[in-house]
Amino acid sequence: MVKRKVRGVFDMARCWRRWVGACTVAVATLAMALGAASPPASAATSVGHAVGARVSVNFWLATPAGATYAFGSPSFGSLPGPLNQPIVTAVTTNDGQGFWLVAADGGIFSFGDAAFFGSTGALVLNKPIVGLADTPDGKGYWMVAADGGIFSFGDAAFFGSTGALALNKPIVGMAATPDGKGYWLVASDGGVFSFGDAAFFGSTGNITLQQPVISMAATPDAKGYRMLAADGGVFSFGDAAFFGSEAGVSGDQVQRLVSTPAGGGYWIVRQNGNATPYGNAASFTIPTQALLFKPVTAGDKAVLFAFQQLGKPYIWGGNGPAGYDCSGLALASWSQAAGVVFARVANDQYHTAGVPVSMDSLQAGDLVFWGSSQTDWTSVYHTAIYVGGNKIVEATGNHVQLNTLGQWGPSDVMPNGRHP
Repeated sequence: MVKRKVRGVFDMARCWRRWVGACTVAVATLAMALGAASPPASAATSVGHAVGARVSVNFWLATPAGATYAFGSPSFGSLPGPLNQPIVTAVTTNDGQGFWLVAADGGIFSFGDAAFFGSTGALVLNKPIVGLADTPDGKGYWMVAADGGIFSFGDAAFFGSTGALALNKPIVGMAATPDGKGYWLVASDGGVFSFGDAAFFGSTGNITLQQPVISMAATPDAKGYRMLAADGGVFSFGDAAFFGSEAGVSGDQVQRLVSTPAGGGYWIVRQNGNATPYGNAASFTIPTQALLFKPVTAGDKAVLFAFQQLGKPYIWGGNGPAGYDCSGLALASWSQAAGVVFARVANDQYHTAGVPVSMDSLQAGDLVFWGSSQTDWTSVYHTAIYVGGNKIVEATGNHVQLNTLGQWGPSDVMPNGRHP
């Protein structure tokens, strides 16, 4: 049964916290790095916390059409047939053993140990669904629509919504408190709405942002939160310390910020699985992620094409569509999905395809290579397509498959990739 509370219901006792139209920002607690902006003096806790190198991530990638791909995680298959509405978010269960896909109409699709508690797929919504948060025990979840309407299922209690307010900007996501007795809603301008036991610590509602806010994450003690902007900028409030941001860093679209267990750091995760640790995050293993992969760049399109070839046989000299060899898959993925043509053979690709890119700057679709001599391009004998999170798509063995970049060790990996 859908616990769809009337959209007009709003916790008026908390309405003042938003200051709609003229949010007063708690500047003393705001630590931001957006565009060329520098953290204010109050962000002194960021000093001495170096940015770590990209980390390897286990993750599921889901496309808006509902196809899913597992990297270092169990494969649960994809959704059959066309969807009524596209997938808009993917959320991992608390134990990392499953995930939910959420469609714009509120359709819920459960994988692994993610239980189904209900959906809004049969309702006519005022605005599309934009986010989901699960309860701490995994026995329920909330969905939020772009107008801040809240739909609660399972043991997820309803604490209020913004469905009756005229918002300056649409809601883009939500975060639950650690005890499940409240939640925050965040708008694209960084306006924050708090309900239940979720405390208000500040917002960016009266700041002109270079890029919209796309998500938020609470600290483990619920005494602060961070917001992530589309350009990788980070805004910190309450006891959420600022350790750095991805503002100005090229790469695939950032998707979320994940806090470390005690809140002393975080990872910024991009849609292709690339994750960069900040603060003490490099000392921890990032939890398994479920990510929504939208084809934005030419490299993204090449990756999606390669995904569609998974399971096809390895054929020496194969250019598709029946089968591929390693360099044939790389060329077909870029030429057919993005209209980019380059050399056919692996060593020629390493020598001439596009431009070189350092191994710590790889983006979705970039080519990676193996050779018997790292200083001799003619020794290259294998190529693969980089996805993200140190994962690749390649034609090897007897079929096209998903693998890890370091699966054979570092000795034969060539010193740079290529961006066609």
